[in-house]
Amino acid sequence: MEYEGLLDEAYENVEATDECERFEVLKVKGHHEGVRTIISNFGQIVLCIRRKPEHFLKFLTKELASSGEIKGDRLILSRKLASKDVNDKIEKYVNGFVLCPKCKKPDTELENAGAKAFLRCLACGEKYEVHKI
Repeated sequence: MEYEGLLDEAYENVEATDECERFEVLKVKGHHEGVRTIISNFGQIVLCIRRKPEHFLKFLTKELASSGEIKGDRLILSRKLASKDVNDKIEKYVNGFVLCPKCKKPDTELENAGAKAFLRCLACGEKYEVHKI
């Protein structure tokens, strides 16, 4: 088979997934169980923003004034919350702890230096102090 034919066959066999692109913040998917909010795609969101789940969980629980725990790929919050509120807090986290303030690229990493935390941009080289959670 020619290259073009193989390529066409490969495109036909590719399935769309819920995975994120180079950088895309997924919206939460979940439901309520009694007074709890279950976010079923928490693991995927953490993978997309490339941060530690524990750090992200700590931010969300403080911002949403709710305790929570990670079970597998799910996040269980101890109160009933609207998905809009959770998505707003995720956006706030991304703006404060993921995107570079100078070049707005997501190619950053968090560094801890004693009592301070820094956001270091791998694209432009800038380093910014961020508040510790």
